[in-house]
Amino acid sequence: MARRQISLKVLENGARTFEVRHRWEDRPVAPPPAGAPTEYLPFRQREKGIGGAHGRPDWLRAKAPAGEGYRDIKETMRGLGLHTVCEEAMCPNIGECWNNRTATFMILGNVCTRSCGFCAVLTGKPAELDRDEPYRVADAAKKMDLKHAVITSVNRDELKDGGASIFAETIREIKVQVPGCAVEVLTPDFKGDREALQTLIAAKPDTFNHNIETVPRLYPAVRPQAKYVRSLEVLRYVKEINPEGLTKSGFMVGLGETEEELHQIMRDLREHEVDILTIGQYLRPSENHLPMSRYYAPKEFADLRKYGFSLGFKHVESGPLVRSSYHAHEQTDDARKSVVGSGAAGAI
Repeated sequence: MARRQISLKVLENGARTFEVRHRWEDRPVAPPPAGAPTEYLPFRQREKGIGGAHGRPDWLRAKAPAGEGYRDIKETMRGLGLHTVCEEAMCPNIGECWNNRTATFMILGNVCTRSCGFCAVLTGKPAELDRDEPYRVADAAKKMDLKHAVITSVNRDELKDGGASIFAETIREIKVQVPGCAVEVLTPDFKGDREALQTLIAAKPDTFNHNIETVPRLYPAVRPQAKYVRSLEVLRYVKEINPEGLTKSGFMVGLGETEEELHQIMRDLREHEVDILTIGQYLRPSENHLPMSRYYAPKEFADLRKYGFSLGFKHVESGPLVRSSYHAHEQTDDARKSVVGSGAAGAI
């Protein structure tokens, strides 16, 4: 059993909560099928001029966030008391995306009820539900003149519907206030609750995203409160009740998985009719998070992308800095063109 660190946290609004963070390095990770134990890189903040095995390679460099678009979006978010997963999850693409006037709103607060080993979002006791949040999100989308809004959330397992009704209200309000704006949702698994999924899909999101995150063998460390098969069934059920909508999922590499394990989850996702796939490099947020096994080279990401298209995905976004919402608008456009039958989406 992994040890736990519990510490008091004070949120921006003055509310008090507690963070639960497991010392994941104390929990043994099952070895790969071949039986050879995985060697992990020690945690080390990137230092200027250092590359190689323990420093980030050149292809993982991201520009420091700056620019007018970045400042405007940050001011809009703070002024309306909103959160973005871009900030909470320390996304390396925040500068690029915000300057392109795209951002991923994080609803249901910024405290998660689950303790995934890879995630930088605060884990603990959530604050009271904010019923006004959907309207502030729509207001922000209108002020930012968004053409493609992405909505995600923390897990709220203490709520009967996991927060699905708030997702639905947010989708509807954006469509009212910003006509023509596509809405993509990146959701928790809602514990597989079909009524919750029906509530969300009834609001007609354009794209439904739920990330598989990693291979089944690593779930006890990476997603201890989730189930691999349950996540696949969530994706299948959404496609079943909304066949015209796009489904999307993604996973990280660099956690000790093997190539065949990655190929298998890609096959599993296609068998569950997932349209869009994202693949990115895991980057360890802190020494209390899961260790990283290695950095994947750009060619390896290109090979995974090629394999994904060979399986029939309508779009595959694969690269070191790719995250779920990276180039989300382009992903959706490409996938819909593929549905029409252009056949160009699989070109490499």
